[in-house]
Amino acid sequence: MRSASLVGALLLVIVSSASHAADVLTASRTPEQLEARALLARVMAFKSVPPGYETPELAQYLADRLKAAGFPDKDILLGRHEETAFLAVRYRAALSTTGAAKKPILLLSHLDVVPALKEHWKRDPFELQEANGYFYGRGALDVKNGVATLVSLFLRLKRENFVPTRDLVLVLSGDEETTGATTMKLLSEHRDWVDAEYALNTDAGGGTLDPTGRARSYNIQTAEKTYASYKVSAYNPGGHSSQPREDNAIYELAAALGKIQRHRFPVQWSDTTLAFFKATGEITDGALGAAMRAFGANPEDAAAADELWKHPVYLGATRTTCVATMLRAGHAENALPQQASATVNCRIFPGVTPERIRRELQSIVGESIEVVSIDEPHYSEASPLREDVIQAVTAAVHARYPGIPIIPIQESGATDGLFYRAAGIPTYGISETFIRAEDQFAHGLDERIPVESFYEGLEHWYRIVRSLAGR
Repeated sequence: MRSASLVGALLLVIVSSASHAADVLTASRTPEQLEARALLARVMAFKSVPPGYETPELAQYLADRLKAAGFPDKDILLGRHEETAFLAVRYRAALSTTGAAKKPILLLSHLDVVPALKEHWKRDPFELQEANGYFYGRGALDVKNGVATLVSLFLRLKRENFVPTRDLVLVLSGDEETTGATTMKLLSEHRDWVDAEYALNTDAGGGTLDPTGRARSYNIQTAEKTYASYKVSAYNPGGHSSQPREDNAIYELAAALGKIQRHRFPVQWSDTTLAFFKATGEITDGALGAAMRAFGANPEDAAAADELWKHPVYLGATRTTCVATMLRAGHAENALPQQASATVNCRIFPGVTPERIRRELQSIVGESIEVVSIDEPHYSEASPLREDVIQAVTAAVHARYPGIPIIPIQESGATDGLFYRAAGIPTYGISETFIRAEDQFAHGLDERIPVESFYEGLEHWYRIVRSLAGR
């Protein structure tokens, strides 16, 4: 009994101390930080998962917040597409006296998140929780943190009566994690809203921390690979399973997939990937670092490309990749298969058309196997390395972490930036987030973001936008 009382007393002290520490930290925050934290909590509470669910309600909530802050109805575009929604808000520049106004800058993020099952999480995924130096919740990293940051930025600039030298247009899409249809709708039906000189995206790029939490580098995303899937199929007359044939559709498909597995697409490079390997090689040890430096100096170095092939994280920056991800075959266990199909997902190097890759796959597997595109993939070129953007981002990052390398990067994943680049609008991923590799749980369980990274990110975007659109 005495022991239990002692344990209870100790627990009370621990809980009280933790609560006091949290109160002290909260009290030390600026009004802008407290506003952004509250906004992040509110945004995260909306279950904005596919196919739309609470995404329209979230878009409406943010439109109302911005309207209350002084943005007029004419500068707010709240739209629906099927079950989801999108929001665009224009922050107007001063009237030009010369009639030669600069084109706007787009600020991009997305409202939707991938689904999260509460029973699988340690915490409620749709409730912002702070613990162990992290904010937890679905979208904490991908990318409701970006939504809260950009909306908070507009609120702050409006309070300060900031007048930009060009329009700023905040664009929040509603289905980045699935089809990208809201972004395509904006580009096709509301081009006047999103016709810009370039776009800055919260959903890409960002900083890396080493295992001790020390800032290592910062990446500006200037390109992303094209996402394209193909259906690879073998056909056969079939028959009774007691009478096997040599030309079995499953075996033929398996042989074709083996050819795809062994195939290496040609090595490719761009200004972004060469700069990435040169800079990253300088801060990477061992054979990997040596290969990065060698490839950056000479992308035709076959030995360097072969070493990078061993590392899944980096091989995608050197060439197109294709991999089988799904299988379907047969119609009965006592019948020979009449059809066997596989989905082959490719991440295509920027500038290469999906049709060119389809033809290459067809050549690999032979004419007896059918290769057809699934849906209609979208592709784009890499964005040029704009000096003004790089300078503004470098200044903002070095204000947080002086001297760390600023590295252009091509990502193997895909964001809304793909559609804007394809429409001729250069797009740059400049996420505010610095995070350790072992804390990368976007789309996964117990998604999180370092608390300090979130708060520092508010100033990151403030500095960049003031630099690029200030007087």
